[in-house]
Amino acid sequence: MRQYLQNFFKEFEYEEKDASELLSAYDKVVDNDEASKLLSEVMTAYEENIFCNYEEQINKARKMAELTGLHTYTTELLIFICMSRHTRKLYEEKGLDMQIYKDSMLDLKWKLDECKAVKGICGSFVAGWFPGFFNLTRFALGRLQFELVDFWLDYNDNGISLKKGDKVINVHIPRTGTPMDKESCDKSYAQAREFFKPQVGENCPFICHSWLLYPENLEILPKHTNTYRFASEFYIAESATNDGEDLWRLFDTDEKDPEKLPTNSSFRRNYVEHLKKGGKVGWGLGIRP
Repeated sequence: MRQYLQNFFKEFEYEEKDASELLSAYDKVVDNDEASKLLSEVMTAYEENIFCNYEEQINKARKMAELTGLHTYTTELLIFICMSRHTRKLYEEKGLDMQIYKDSMLDLKWKLDECKAVKGICGSFVAGWFPGFFNLTRFALGRLQFELVDFWLDYNDNGISLKKGDKVINVHIPRTGTPMDKESCDKSYAQAREFFKPQVGENCPFICHSWLLYPENLEILPKHTNTYRFASEFYIAESATNDGEDLWRLFDTDEKDPEKLPTNSSFRRNYVEHLKKGGKVGWGLGIRP
């Protein structure tokens, strides 16, 4: 497994410091008999059933952290990187495009980058997000990520008719550090339509549930930006305010006080001004034909 991890970090271009820290974490786990046994149990559970109880596996990763003195964010990321060896085998066995595998597994690295930015720790604080990639229900198809879900509302507007329980293609926006331009997004949508066509036909709507689709954001975003264009392509089916639980996605900090948020980009400056003026934050559920 250690050699696999070394190859994985090289293939996915992990920073040398991150690769070294994760390899060191792996060594600490396997050098501890009880922690090593837990890691083996996690791997066996996944290899025997890709729909295993992932919450149970994450809890075992947390126990590994207790046993070794590692941070739980580190061990939670580590177990999924270890699982990726079997995921690769599944892609090969099912004849799935290996580029989709590579793009999907890159999400581990992007979540590592987020964890370093927000928490200052080499790991992931959103490990509960990963299972969809490992049970082969969520796929990175170009710039965006997609999965089939059952719609949870009745919706009949803007020429779209959906009933509760209808299949829709759920869109996720990974933080890749690359532009979310129209061309790359349109290619992703086209790829997703083709990928899921055997299951849902050609005209299945897309949905997106995101902080980005909160309606007030369109008042903040400059109209020429990629994020404005992306959000404006969706009809908003419902939305609600929250306490700023997603602000970390924009500001790379758990801080919620507008006076303490960074303002080193135009969007961040605009958002801080929005908050200081009493503007709300929240989420929106959008539907794209």
